[in-house]
Amino acid sequence: MIREMTAADFEQFWPTFSAITTAQESYSFDPDMSYEQAYQLWCLEPLKTLAYLEQGKVLGSYFIKPNAAGPGDHVCNCGYMVSPHARGCGIATALCDHSQLMAMELGFKAMQFNSVVSTNEGAIRLWQKLGFRIIGTIPGGYRHRQLGYVDSYIMHKTLPC
Repeated sequence: MIREMTAADFEQFWPTFSAITTAQESYSFDPDMSYEQAYQLWCLEPLKTLAYLEQGKVLGSYFIKPNAAGPGDHVCNCGYMVSPHARGCGIATALCDHSQLMAMELGFKAMQFNSVVSTNEGAIRLWQKLGFRIIGTIPGGYRHRQLGYVDSYIMHKTLPC
């Protein structure tokens, strides 16, 4: 089930969020951010934040927000996180499919991911399978904890009308 994330959901999701950001393999979020900062960033700043629940457990989440303001606000941006123990179960696919429907419902015309780390091969394969294209490369755009500076990609998909 995918539904809007509550404060209680985020509390349950916090260990996943913290593990992903402290790993410094895929997100450009401060790995030392507090719970309150993370909640603000993930749940309060976006237009919407949704949770993927199975048997009452939050296994993943995504947010959706405009990628830019004013004349660029018809393109949205999303971020996705899936609990490490639930990866490979189709949750990221379900979240991305849901986010595209949500984006169209909210009136967005396209979706853009601003920084997909080039070493995150599973995510890149999935986004491409779901119709996203790499439209740009940011050389050395991500400081990976294990690999040092690696490229990141800008990925984009025009949404159906």
